[in-house]
Amino acid sequence: MSMILSASVVRVRDGLPLSASTDYDQSTGVQECRKYFKMLSKKLSQLPDRCTLKTGQYNINFISSLGVSYMMLCTENYPSVLAFCFLDELQKEFITTYNMMKTNTAIRPYCFIEFDNFIQRTKQRYNNTRSLSTKMNLADMQTEIKLRPPYQISVSELGSANGFSHIAVGEYKGTGKISAAPHQRLEPVSLPGIVSFVLSLLCGALNLIRGFHAIESLLQNEGEDFSYVIAFFLGTAACLYQCYLFVYYTGWRNAKSFLTFGLICLCNMYLYELRNLWQLFFHVTVGAFSTLQIRLRQPQGKSPDYNV
Repeated sequence: MSMILSASVVRVRDGLPLSASTDYDQSTGVQECRKYFKMLSKKLSQLPDRCTLKTGQYNINFISSLGVSYMMLCTENYPSVLAFCFLDELQKEFITTYNMMKTNTAIRPYCFIEFDNFIQRTKQRYNNTRSLSTKMNLADMQTEIKLRPPYQISVSELGSANGFSHIAVGEYKGTGKISAAPHQRLEPVSLPGIVSFVLSLLCGALNLIRGFHAIESLLQNEGEDFSYVIAFFLGTAACLYQCYLFVYYTGWRNAKSFLTFGLICLCNMYLYELRNLWQLFFHVTVGAFSTLQIRLRQPQGKSPDYNV
């Protein structure tokens, strides 16, 4: 018999369980699959936003969006289309019920356990497939699954000594190789972020112009210090790299932004004799402001568009 057995809601960044169904099967096979739930939870941030793990008689499917992952365990013959429709419905209800502030600041496991009531009602509906036929357009979901099939995780990928050392890079059907965090994209740009981006470009341009002037002065006067030229161009590179970090997601992004800000401060300290206090204050303040905006613009999960 094809059916959904259990479901859970997990925070992506640290695998903290936020809610879960409480009446799951106690059989040995299901208990073994729940161990996979925990293993997957630890590496959700490294996986695509839609995945399937086949474990013999059972399948684990999950989607991730806006920092939260929705996971479910079903029998192997349960239709994939219905499985992802079920997860999409959980996602929509959870986003409507709880804001991101609550999910981001939660510290206790299962602090939204009351959401289990909705999980149970929805699970009952999806286990009675006849009642679903007139309530959704399955053709749209089937098309979506064909165009962007879920990433297939194999059990062998879970068998390493460290739990998940080989799952970061794999083959995503229809799209070739995927990166360590393929679904990571940044939150929408805010007005302060745009201002910091423009100011960083301005500081970079000012450093670049002063660098060329320093080269001209060096050619005209042999006694000029070439290290000033290096300091101006390093300042330019640092400002442009801050712009890059603001626009694109990279590993160790926050650490890189702080190091870049440190380089900006060092360059301006070295150029103390060539700039007045207001100029130094402007460059350092813009660097600090840009670092803050990079820190505030965090990655977010890709929101699935299942057209249900």
